[in-house]
Amino acid sequence: MRNINDNWLYLENHTPNLNEAQKASNWVSLNLPHTWNAEDATDLMPGYRRDASWYQKKLNISKIDQNQVYSLYFEGSNVTTKVYVNGKEAGSHIGGYIGFSIDVTKLIKEGNNDIFVRVDNSYDIEVIPSQKSDFFIYGGITRDVWLVSKYKNHIENIKITTPEVSAKKASVQIVSSFVNPDNSKDLSLTVTLKNPKGKKVASKTVLVSDKTSTITFENIKNPELWDTEKPNLYRLSAVLSEKNQIKDSVSEKVGFRWFEFKDHGPFYLNGKRLLIRGTHRHEEQAGVGAAMTNEQHWADMKSIKEMGANFVRLAHYPQDPEIYKACDELGLLVWDELPWCRGGIGNDAWKTNTKNMLSEIINQNYNHPSIIIWSLGNEINWLPDFPDGDNAEKTNAFLTELNDIAHQLDPTRKTAIRKYYEGSHIVDVFSPSIWSGWYSGSYKSYQKAIDVYKKEYKHFIHAEYGGDSHVGRHSENPVTGENIIKAEGWEEAIVQTKVANIAQIGDWSENYIVDLFDWHLHISENDPTFVGNVQWAFKDFATPLRPEDDIPYMNQKGLTDRNGIPKDAYYVFKSYWAKEPFAYIESHTWTERQGPENTPRTISVFSNCDKVTLSHNGKSLGEKQRNLALYPVNGLTWDVNFTKGENILIAIGKTKDGKTVSDTLKVNYRFNKNDTAVSLQLSSEKLKNGNYLVTAIAIDNNNLRCLDYEASVYFQCLKGGKTLKNQGTPTGSESIRMANGKASIEVIPDGSGNPIEMTALNQSFKGEYLKISVE
Repeated sequence: MRNINDNWLYLENHTPNLNEAQKASNWVSLNLPHTWNAEDATDLMPGYRRDASWYQKKLNISKIDQNQVYSLYFEGSNVTTKVYVNGKEAGSHIGGYIGFSIDVTKLIKEGNNDIFVRVDNSYDIEVIPSQKSDFFIYGGITRDVWLVSKYKNHIENIKITTPEVSAKKASVQIVSSFVNPDNSKDLSLTVTLKNPKGKKVASKTVLVSDKTSTITFENIKNPELWDTEKPNLYRLSAVLSEKNQIKDSVSEKVGFRWFEFKDHGPFYLNGKRLLIRGTHRHEEQAGVGAAMTNEQHWADMKSIKEMGANFVRLAHYPQDPEIYKACDELGLLVWDELPWCRGGIGNDAWKTNTKNMLSEIINQNYNHPSIIIWSLGNEINWLPDFPDGDNAEKTNAFLTELNDIAHQLDPTRKTAIRKYYEGSHIVDVFSPSIWSGWYSGSYKSYQKAIDVYKKEYKHFIHAEYGGDSHVGRHSENPVTGENIIKAEGWEEAIVQTKVANIAQIGDWSENYIVDLFDWHLHISENDPTFVGNVQWAFKDFATPLRPEDDIPYMNQKGLTDRNGIPKDAYYVFKSYWAKEPFAYIESHTWTERQGPENTPRTISVFSNCDKVTLSHNGKSLGEKQRNLALYPVNGLTWDVNFTKGENILIAIGKTKDGKTVSDTLKVNYRFNKNDTAVSLQLSSEKLKNGNYLVTAIAIDNNNLRCLDYEASVYFQCLKGGKTLKNQGTPTGSESIRMANGKASIEVIPDGSGNPIEMTALNQSFKGEYLKISVE
């Protein structure tokens, strides 16, 4: 296999005609992965480019072996793809989130080969996901591309199952399928299994006389089990030989584990109860959209694991191959999802495309021990694209078909669906919609909701809960909706116009969301019969449906921002789940506060340590024992009487074995409350990367920062550089709502040495100007 990501050319032209594309002169060079929506998805203009583009590459193949077959393997190309080699059509694929192979053996030649690829993400209701989904459908070759060459007789696929697993013994079954065009009678397959330390535990050789062969290793004694704490992986190699000469080999990882969803009860992994501690991942990042590097994929998964999660739902589509590798190696259980997201039931072409994609997902991801659930969709009957698309009878008939396909292709795993109640009985595991404290009701209704559903659904899991938070926005009294909303509800409504809820009336402060998550975890961590829950979502992500959010076009429900930088909420989860000792004083983005003199403020410390001490300006406020039964913050709160000016808080956490960790926070406190905002004050600081951070602060007549000012401000760089815009991050958007009267943007100097000239403005302030001398 040879990675061919580098040195492609790109043409933004939707012509379906290859000749026309070849003649075009405005090709630009780039490397893959790539999406043409990396920035236009999150710019301030409504909509984003939904159209076709072309890619081309000169692929040099120095020698062609007549005994080899050659193919191009695309890990993902969104949404429909057509491939041409040396002027001839080589193949095509429908569906954007899964890999596919194009045979080019008969079309290539020695030397330079012209590869042209047309990719199209146009509006197409016959291809899932529905355009009504709450995320962008990024166009382009969004993942790696490979040139694969194999001997003409080769292993096409190996499927690994573990029919028997216990702590004492295990078995593994390997079903190999072959391509053998000459019907050679001299083929043999040798399969070897090595334990996690590399020691051989089993090996077998069989003659290959058919298109498939099955090898079983029985009685593997005392297997080293795969679990979320110790993700032990065995290595399996399959070698195909012809007349004792090696012609092909395939290597896979194997994990021995078994799991069970107890009826109306918890989840068990390897015979022990495991509370599912989950989050969701969208495949995208600031600045690149879905065209992430493997390093960026791994960074997400490592951060999820460091938080202490043991489960991840891949939302709402299968993801890059590196994600599954990471989950196998890090010990994260996976819910892998067919992208049937909204849009209802479709026509015959839609059904064919959807069934094909489910088969592709299961066949490609089959060998990963981390995967325990094949999800058949999410909110599937919301907002139908076709007439009668929300017809439950028709939907259930098709859902049953999908469920049967999943079980036929893989009898070892469970099927699931989220928020389609009419089909809850069809699948193995069901997630209803519970958005306590955000889209409905108060978060205090959470226990009641899970008690209702534990009884109602045989195998119930709770996927999706949380709410939006704007980095740096804090409130001494977060809006909880008491006496305004109906506190008892918990389900999200399709149309949000008729319901009063926190999503609409809340302050989007980091404080409120911290309280909401703390309550949800307080409930789930103390309920011995609960299966567990899956927070929505790990990172802020971009969506066409939310132009009016604090950062336009961003769903801000992440525990981190769109670059993966943790918000306060990340530390709430860490305090319940993480192993590595830590302490975090709430909050590092809340360093300017105000209030009357001699009014104590409750300070929370998120920590997983056994005991924590907090000191204020050098004086200890006492040691507290962490207690899982206490809310909020497992009892780690102190009342602090702030002094005027600088206050230094130090938290020291001590583990059971005497290890200590600490956190320090400086808070500037004032006793006089700000008046109405009258102007913006602009300032700049040079960053380590050579860029400048330009900050706007709303101030009153007394030059006090207006901690209650939350309107949007608009930044513009007039000369000397350019803003880092369209990122969807707290310092990467030209339009952003203020957080406690403050907003910032990163500015990149143009290298000329000329001063940078900036403006920030809105309706209230008309405009402020800043000139920065560039060093």
